[in-house]
Amino acid sequence: MTVKFLFDFGSPNAYLSHRVIPEIQSRTGAAFVYEPILLGGVFKLTGNQSPATAFSGIKNKPEYDRLEMQRFIAKHRIGDFRHNPHFPINTLQLMRGAVAAQEAGVFEAFVSWIFDDMWVRGRKMDDPEVYAASLDEAGLPREEILRLAQTDPVKSKLLANTQAAVDAGAFGSPSFLVGSELFFGKDRLRDVEEEILKARLVPAAAG
Repeated sequence: MTVKFLFDFGSPNAYLSHRVIPEIQSRTGAAFVYEPILLGGVFKLTGNQSPATAFSGIKNKPEYDRLEMQRFIAKHRIGDFRHNPHFPINTLQLMRGAVAAQEAGVFEAFVSWIFDDMWVRGRKMDDPEVYAASLDEAGLPREEILRLAQTDPVKSKLLANTQAAVDAGAFGSPSFLVGSELFFGKDRLRDVEEEILKARLVPAAAG
């Protein structure tokens, strides 16, 4: 059983999901396949916009969203999460970097490090110098990642991932696909886990 995790580093909720996914994998044995998408591209293709923009004028909604996030953080004991002081950050170079890291064979290390740069260390990751220095600090192949990120195959792959996410019904990040079933948001992780278990029962019931 595999689950697609459609993510963009710019989403704090994607980061919080990333921190909880290992718990679900441990309980279910399912593998989560991380799929880099460009959230700005998803917004453009769907007519969506960030919650900070969409709900900024609604009384009590932003405050409740912050409360809900704190509850999630407390529940899962994610004590090192910090809101990035440079938010919002343009993640184009980061998401191309993720695809490039797949090509370079360092995807998991890249994803873990960059997520922490964004939501633990609070770095300004759309600054090319900060980004390059971060790759060096992580011991990642900086020159290879930066070179690959500028190639047409990597750019095309990110665009294709983004289009495929929208075609599957996604309109934001984090989104999850269990088979063809779409779930949106960190608050649907329990539903994702239930769907994994349900999908496993289907073959047994049919037999």
